Amino acid sequence: RYWMNLTPSDIMWNTSDTGWVKAAWSSVFAPWICGSCVFVHHMPQFTPEVIAETLSRYPITTFCTAPTAFRMLVQRDVSSYKFPSLKHCITGGEALNPEVFAKWKTQTGLEIHEGYGQTETVTICANMKGTKIKPGSLGRAVPPYDVQIVDEHGAVVAAGEEGTIAVRVQPTRPFCLFSGYL
Repeated sequence: RYWMNLTPSDIMWNTSDTGWVKAAWSSVFAPWICGSCVFVHHMPQFTPEVIAETLSRYPITTFCTAPTAFRMLVQRDVSSYKFPSLKHCITGGEALNPEVFAKWKTQTGLEIHEGYGQTETVTICANMKGTKIKPGSLGRAVPPYDVQIVDEHGAVVAAGEEGTIAVRVQPTRPFCLFSGYL
């Protein structure tokens, strides 16, 4: 809801392979929770031209693909294609290169909203729609998470310093945080 910004009138297309948790998040759970339609396209192999043609032909409003796929798309220069319904682009799974972010915006007029999470956490921080995106940044904590950057001793570091992403689990553990393996 916060990162994907889905509504009942949206059509979500996620190109993630079903072997990744991102397929469950973006192709099943999030759209169902928000009442959105899911677009499914059988694509045995990623082809930038097929992606661009599909976005041009069908009324897809929200598009999610890996940063590597966005990189491949902007290398082909998709500015000659028109994506009349597309209004929100999201990515995750690896770092989004700031140059790819800039080229996508130049070629399509749309920003890419990056998110970060793991199988055990779902999305914990993201560049949410309506917020200013700093290219190369993972954005802000997604509710219900309290996310901080900490040093090797668990102390919160000053703004701009490197550290480890940490999620507060006490006094209340976030309800969507993985509880363990069986």
